[in-house]
Parts: sequence; structure tokens; C-alpha cells
Amino acid sequence: MKLRELPVLRLLFHWIESANSATEGIIHATRTQRHVKIHLIVAFFVLFGCFLIGVEKYEFIAIALITLLVIVAEMFNSSLEVVVDMKCPEKNEMARIAKDIAAGAVLICAVGALIIGYLILWPYFLRIINEGFWIAKHYPENIAFLAVIIIMLMVIMLKAYLGKGHPLKGGCPSGHTAVAFSIWVSITYIIDNTVVIFCTLVIVLGLSLTRLFRNTHSILDIFVGAILGILTTYTLFWIFY
Repeated sequence: MKLRELPVLRLLFHWIESANSATEGIIHATRTQRHVKIHLIVAFFVLFGCFLIGVEKYEFIAIALITLLVIVAEMFNSSLEVVVDMKCPEKNEMARIAKDIAAGAVLICAVGALIIGYLILWPYFLRIINEGFWIAKHYPENIAFLAVIIIMLMVIMLKAYLGKGHPLKGGCPSGHTAVAFSIWVSITYIIDNTVVIFCTLVIVLGLSLTRLFRNTHSILDIFVGAILGILTTYTLFWIFY
């Protein structure tokens, strides 16, 4: 029996392929749907801004959830529009109603997100007005988590903008390499052990080279991914740590 045919590994490879297809859908929506692109950009600045002003943990979770809800609603709306256009390419009153209802669902989510965001963030804005602005500091584990999220958003936006490559295989930049180097940079801050840091670097380099040897990525893809992961993570630690 081949190694790949083992039940556990077969399940793992199946999950990876499913994740690849799902992420490809995200990139296609970002590439072709203007509102999805806008929501992702807004999500980027909202999450970064919450970290910047030091929003409390549970309030941050609430804002992240409502931000995700708006993005998911917009993607459902976009997919429904594609299905309706495929079934009814000509003008149809029922098709218009279906699109309007889906768009209304997105509007409700967006308005709800604005209201919840206002209720959570207004006290922080009052604090800034009364006491001045300062950059909140965070634990390195939280910064590492934020770095991975931001890098993933940046990879999606870059691949959508460049218009080529798959999310988990191929295209510039290499998402695997970017996330791997981001984790390595975070480890240099979190763990004060030279051996662990060096071993992690070897693993990260090995992962990056496998993407090259399997012809999944070019040297440029890997180089851009590594630079993206390193610079983004170092910048976030420089700001928040």
C-alpha cells in the first residue's frame, strides 16, 4: 500500500484539496466581485485598528465575528447572483426579486455590524479624544495570531490582483512560505531558545524548498512569500510588542 493511500493521510489530502477549492472560491470572489474586495479591505483595517487602540478580548471577538458575517453574507449573495444569471440569462422579474432579497440580507448584516461596532468602539474613541492616542501593546502570542490572519488576507488579495495561481498551490506569492516564515519570526520573539529557533528555521526552509522541488512555486513566488511573511510579522511586533 502506498503511503498516500493510508486512511489518515487520504483523509488529510482530501481535506487539503477541499480547502484548496474553498480558498479558490474566496480568491475568485475577491477577483471578480467588487463588494467582496471592499469587505476584505475593510476587515483588514478594522482588525488592525482594533489591535491599535487596544480593544478588549471579548469585544475584539464580537467585532471579528460580525466582520466575518458580513463577508460571508456578501459571498452568498455573489454566489446566488451567479446561479440566477446562469438559470435566467434574460431579464426576469423573479430573478430580480431573488437578487434583491439576497442583497437585502447583506445590507441587514452590514447595518447590524455598524451598530455593534459603534456600541463597542465609541468609548475607545472618547478615550482617545479625552486622553490622547497611544498604541496598545499586546502579548507576543496575540501578535503572532494577528500576523497570520493579516498575511493570509494579503496573500488572497495579491493572488486575486495578479489573477493567476491557486491559493494553496501555485501563484505569487507562496502562501505556505509566507505563513511559515511568519511563524518562525514569531517564535524568535516568543521562545528564548537558539536551538528551537534554528530548528524551526530549518523546517521552514525545508517546507519552502519542497514547494520549489514539486514545481508548485517558482523561486520568485517563494522569495516574495518569505519577504512578505518576515516583513509583515516584524512590522507588527515592532508596532505592538
